[in-house]
Formats: sequence, structure tokens, C-alpha cells
Amino acid sequence: MRSLSSRTAVVAVVILFWVNGLGFGVYAAALPTFKTRFDLSPFMLAALFLLISASAITAMQVCGRLVDRIGARRVALAAIVPLIVAAVGFALVPSYPVLLCTGVLFGLSNGAIDVTMNAIGVQVEQRRGRPIMSFFHGMWAVGQLAGSGAVVVVAWATGWSGQAPITAVALGVAVAAVAALAVSVRITPQTAVVAHTSTGGAKTPIPKAAYLLGVMAIAFGVGEGTATDWSGIHLTQVADVAPTVGSTAVAVIAAGMTVVRLVGDVLIARFGRRGVVRVAGAFAAVGYAMAATVSSLPLLLVGWGLVGLGMGLIAPQVYAVAGHTAGGRGLAVVVTFGYAAFLVTPAMISSLMATIGIQHAMAVPAVLLLGLLVLARVLPRKDDDPLLSQRA
Repeated sequence: MRSLSSRTAVVAVVILFWVNGLGFGVYAAALPTFKTRFDLSPFMLAALFLLISASAITAMQVCGRLVDRIGARRVALAAIVPLIVAAVGFALVPSYPVLLCTGVLFGLSNGAIDVTMNAIGVQVEQRRGRPIMSFFHGMWAVGQLAGSGAVVVVAWATGWSGQAPITAVALGVAVAAVAALAVSVRITPQTAVVAHTSTGGAKTPIPKAAYLLGVMAIAFGVGEGTATDWSGIHLTQVADVAPTVGSTAVAVIAAGMTVVRLVGDVLIARFGRRGVVRVAGAFAAVGYAMAATVSSLPLLLVGWGLVGLGMGLIAPQVYAVAGHTAGGRGLAVVVTFGYAAFLVTPAMISSLMATIGIQHAMAVPAVLLLGLLVLARVLPRKDDDPLLSQRA
């Protein structure tokens, strides 16, 4: 079995993050097209988001226990299979009911991979003895950028519109996920498991700190969920551009997240997790404030870029601290909080859209993200972080 401290283990975790981001990228970029093609009302969009949310949360709860019982490896590999099927579904979806069914599969896969990739990633970081979670999440952003950006590139290069570019890219994602599964079977390492009592309950309690980190996860989940599911539709409606141009917002966010996460571990080593998260929260809040107040295409893209730069650094640090201080069960709790917010928030924004409009709804994540400046006190300063202190 591969060692958790090996370079091969790093590659295995990168693949998991990348393929999950790839699937999310094409899903997010396809939303403006699905809305136009099936004439989706805010209620119909909310139903889709809620189904995906419920499926993902269910998968997180089940997989969190499975990770403790049998390790993350087998759960992660199994979770790629429904992602493959969901990608084919997004490519060929003929109707709204089929879109809902595809969303369920997508949610199950996303929830399972979210828990397992972070569980493996945290143990790899522990064994290597230096920050690497930002890099792993950067690979998620690379995947998201590839998925969403491919839709824009294919539409521009071919002149296709509507479903055609979505079909081409989603089928490509399915092929890429099959290849990722084939490689992952060979190189993904096994993680440590938690001892269990005879009745099946985990002995290790969940510390209170995990719930405080969970509150932070809700805050950034609101920001990421809104950006992923609504940025393309927001740009389409506020800037009055075509749906394929609206997908540019998703690509800009992914680009910002990618850039900042690739240098994130250096920033963490220099300034510590608490300071970096506070600055990142401020960036994201300013970006959302722009989305809520301006209407020109260039300024909106700047705003969404700031959202990407800010959001890119928050989740990796919250999850890393959860894994280091609260173990596998605590990490599962924090991941569930974050992705529950990530997936449920778009449905909330959908309801707000029906009452105050999509642009004014962007003020909600702007206000909530400002709360991270206070909540970041939960994170260690550089001098208090054992992982950073041991490198000094």
C-alpha cells in the first residue's frame, strides 16, 4: 500500500480534488443553459439545488462513518462512479425530471468525494509535516476552471450555442473521470481508521472546536455556494449577456481560486492561518459587494474575480485545522457544515431572487463573509500552529 508521505500519495489526492472540481465546473457552467433551455423558474431551480443538497449531505453522513470504519480509500474510489454517470446525464439530459435525477447522482458523488478527499489530504499533510491543503484545494479549482472554461472555449471555437457545448464538455468530463478512476485504483493510499466499540460507535468524541470551525464552514459555504451556482446566471441577467458569456463568471472565479491556492501554502507558512483567512474574507466580501451594486460587465468580472481570490484560501485552512485538531469524525462534521451551506445556500438565493432580485441577493453573502474577520479567531496564529512551529 502506498505511503501517505510519498509523492504518489500527493498525486492520488490531487486526482481526487481535480476530478471533483472538474465535475462541479461543468455543472456550474451548464446552469445558465439549463435555465434557458427548460425555462426554469426560481422554484424549479430551488428544487434542483435542494435535491443536490440533500443527496450530498446524506452521502457525507454515511461516508463520514465509513471513513472511520474502513478508511477513505475504498469510499473515494466508489464515489467516482456516480460522478461518471452524472456527467453523461448532464451531457444528454432531455428534460427537467431527468435533470433532477442527474442532480441526485451528482450530489451523492460530490458529498462522498468531499469527505474522502479531505480526509486523505489531511493525513498526507500530517505525514509530510508541512502545509499542502491549499495546494490540494488549488487542484480542485484547476478542475473547476477546466470544466467551466472548456464550455466557454468550445462555444467560442465552434460557434455552438445552447446545449451543444455542454454536451461536448460533459462527455469529455465523463471520459476524464473514467481515466481518473483507473489511475486512482492503483495509487490511492489507505488512511488510518478509528477504533470502534462492540456496538459500532466510534470511541473518539467530537471536540467542541469542531463545531466552532463548523460555523466558519457555514460562512464560507454561503460564499462558495452562491458563487458556484449563481454567478453565471447573475452575470447573464445583470450585464444582459448570452448564457455562454455568463459562464465566464464561473471561469473567472475558478481562475482566482486557482491562482491564490497555488501560492496559498507559502502565504500560510509566512503569515499563519488566522491572518490569511481574515484577509481572504475581506476580499470575498468586497467582491460580493461589487456584484450587488454594479452592472457593467468588466466591473462585475472584477468583483467575481475578487470573490474567487478570497474564497480560495478559506476552506483549505478550516478543513486542515479541523483534521489536525478534531480527527476524522470532527473533519466530517466540519465538511458537512460547509458543504451543506455550499449546497443549500443557492436555494436560499433562489428564493431571494424571486423577491428582491438576483443582484440585491448578493448582499447576503457579502455581509456573512465579513463575519469571518471575527470567526477567524478560532484558527491558530502562526506561532500557535504545531505544523508551522515544527518547521521554524
